[in-house]
Amino acid sequence: MGQMSQQQYAIQNNITFHGAGSMAEAIVRGLIARSVVLPSNIMMLNRSNTTRLEELQKLYQVRTSNDESAKVGILQSSSVIVLAMKPKDAAAALQQLGPLLTEDQLIVSVIAGLSINTMQRLLGRNQPIARTMPNTSSSIGLGATGISFSTEVTEDQQRIVTTLFEAVGTITIIEEQNMDLLTGISGSGPAYIYYMMEAMIAAGVRGGLTPEQCTELTVQTVLGAARMVQQTGEAPGALRAKVTSPNGSTQAAISVLDEGNFFEDVIAAVNRCSERSREMGAALEEEI
Repeated sequence: MGQMSQQQYAIQNNITFHGAGSMAEAIVRGLIARSVVLPSNIMMLNRSNTTRLEELQKLYQVRTSNDESAKVGILQSSSVIVLAMKPKDAAAALQQLGPLLTEDQLIVSVIAGLSINTMQRLLGRNQPIARTMPNTSSSIGLGATGISFSTEVTEDQQRIVTTLFEAVGTITIIEEQNMDLLTGISGSGPAYIYYMMEAMIAAGVRGGLTPEQCTELTVQTVLGAARMVQQTGEAPGALRAKVTSPNGSTQAAISVLDEGNFFEDVIAAVNRCSERSREMGAALEEEI
């Protein structure tokens, strides 16, 4: 990869990650692995953790810094700034960032609950902003990311954002008002699947299989089911019907789930997650 010319990279802009946590690393890993951005065009900043920055620099050959005096110049020279700090640190960071920016610099936020309007208010300017909601599967390149754009974002900047997140999975562009609902489906969705996997594994262990056997069977079953939907293009309901013979063992299992109101409970869980996301976002903005 080191011998490739810069012209072969999809994004040639300088990108600064303001925050160097797990989500920032997941995105950087995807960008580097897919040769989307030249590593030397990526800068990662954090407040004080030098060991963390040294680890990232060694792993990905990106540039890093936690020198407060150097950060000003770094941020001023970056075409794209990815806000990846903790929500509690966001307000101060945005207020400090605002005076440094020019109108053509793009802000990409992966901070949950912080609206575009609030970010622009903290910046003190109507900056181009892309608000995103990735999920944890981004860390292995199989993420699902929702993206909303402020009206100031240009077509070229939209292309940059979509390219960034396609490096770690799939993207869905939505109106910002739907971001909380997306959080309930894909943002927190992996946890629902993990919870069901826990139950399937527990059933097998209680029945006499080893934990290793149950885990392998469950993981492959979930992986295969997801791939069937993806590769066949058929609706999950249609695929379920194909393996659910009348009065058969699968139908008996589905009947138990129906008796427990499984379908409506999942819908209620998604809705409650969305509602809680709105509550947390409102609380965060009240603190700011």
